Amino acid sequence: MVGLSVGEKHFIQGGIAQDLRSDGRKRLTYRPIYVETGVIPQAHGSARVRLGATDVIASVKAELGKPSALQPDKGKIAIYVDCSPTAAPMFEGRGGEELSTELSVALQRCLLGGKSGAGAGIDPTSLVVVEGKVCWDLYIDGLVISSDGNLLDALAAAIKAALSNTGIPKVDVAVETRSDEQPEVNISDEEFLQFDTSGIPVIVTLTKVGRHYIVDATSEEESQMSSAVSISVNRKGHICGLTKRGGVGLDPSIILDMISVAKHVSEQLINKLDSEIAAAEASEEES
Repeated sequence: MVGLSVGEKHFIQGGIAQDLRSDGRKRLTYRPIYVETGVIPQAHGSARVRLGATDVIASVKAELGKPSALQPDKGKIAIYVDCSPTAAPMFEGRGGEELSTELSVALQRCLLGGKSGAGAGIDPTSLVVVEGKVCWDLYIDGLVISSDGNLLDALAAAIKAALSNTGIPKVDVAVETRSDEQPEVNISDEEFLQFDTSGIPVIVTLTKVGRHYIVDATSEEESQMSSAVSISVNRKGHICGLTKRGGVGLDPSIILDMISVAKHVSEQLINKLDSEIAAAEASEEES
């Protein structure tokens, strides 16, 4: 937890009320975002995202598996976040474990939709090789290296960048296989299929401080929040997921206004993130 004096708390709250935050930003302005791709050679895809002093890495590993009997037409996706104890003092011991679980669950809600897969930002049907028999299992790991607020938005951006960097090996399936047998597959070492990230949303977290809400809150600003709502929005402006934290309730009309603001802010964030990912991948190819 960030320890602030009474004067510092008033300064942060007063600045937000006047639409001039302590680092000079307006309420709905993000910090500069930087993207680096291909940071983990052993993974099928990886990316590092820095949002001010918040620094996170996401990696994607793909393995062949078998679809579940309840969803034979869908691959499986698992998201897990680890908070490095060196990222912030509160991450030491059980504090880090609890936050890791909270972030993992929030990312699954916002990116993978409900249990039925409805509203999923990542399409699990695209991971099926042979329906009911062979699919790709995606293991998405996030690592918090340094924390200065807004971890959820940064991790979602890193996952989007890592999936854009992901190449899944092409799989050839033997034609002559009985219906009750597991088909033989041949995994290519040379041909890779690029992951389609056009439908993957970004997450916009609106943090309520006093009467106002802000985007991309720093740790100091988060320490003054009453509640926060994280909304995942895709390129078409569709809401893919929503999660809330903080003990204070919110009026439904305020949540509807937050969703409207998140849609507006997400357009700028998606465009900025797309250009940063394209620049990072071009730099990776040159090197």
